[in-house]
Amino acid sequence: MAFTKEEQAKLEYSGYRFVGEHGHAAAKICHWTRKSMVNEGVCYKEQFYGVQSHRCLQMSPAVPFCNQKCSFCWRDLSQTRIEWEGEYDDPKTIIEGAIKAQNNLLCGFGGNKKADKKKLEESKKPTNAAISLAGEPTLYPEIDELLAEFHRQDFTTFLVSNGMYWEKLGSLDNEPTQLYVSLDAPNEKVYKELCNPQINDAWSNLNKT
Repeated sequence: MAFTKEEQAKLEYSGYRFVGEHGHAAAKICHWTRKSMVNEGVCYKEQFYGVQSHRCLQMSPAVPFCNQKCSFCWRDLSQTRIEWEGEYDDPKTIIEGAIKAQNNLLCGFGGNKKADKKKLEESKKPTNAAISLAGEPTLYPEIDELLAEFHRQDFTTFLVSNGMYWEKLGSLDNEPTQLYVSLDAPNEKVYKELCNPQINDAWSNLNKT
């Protein structure tokens, strides 16, 4: 298991739901998904790109793994592993589990008088994957196949990366619908102070990305 039972319990208390057998992938309901369910607003992805907020699946295949320890990160960085460790679940297992987890988390809206019942029903079949929840998703060994499987299931995909693995991003056979690269600093000095990279050549890698 990627996390200890105590670490996983802490994250689950904050809304995470881990999927698969190996404890590295999870889903969590986005703030804007909740807002959309009661018609109190939508995410920019709906306003700009037509991605319905109530049908967006926020998830990550690599929650414990990241090669930066950013000063602004909300997570307990003592839990972060900078390289992949151990076995991992296959993309189909992760996607199936993430959809099921999201449906279980959203079912409570069935008893909410303010909830839009049409949206609640539609939410059972999400159409976009926001691969952005936590960790660096390109560290997941089968990120290419994960994107492919989402696309086979008629999802659009928004992939968020810190840009450390430019070669992996550049060699994807299955590109995400949209790629977001985190640019958190204007120069190398500020970048090192702010993002605290844990690998060599991080600034160079980011610029190559």
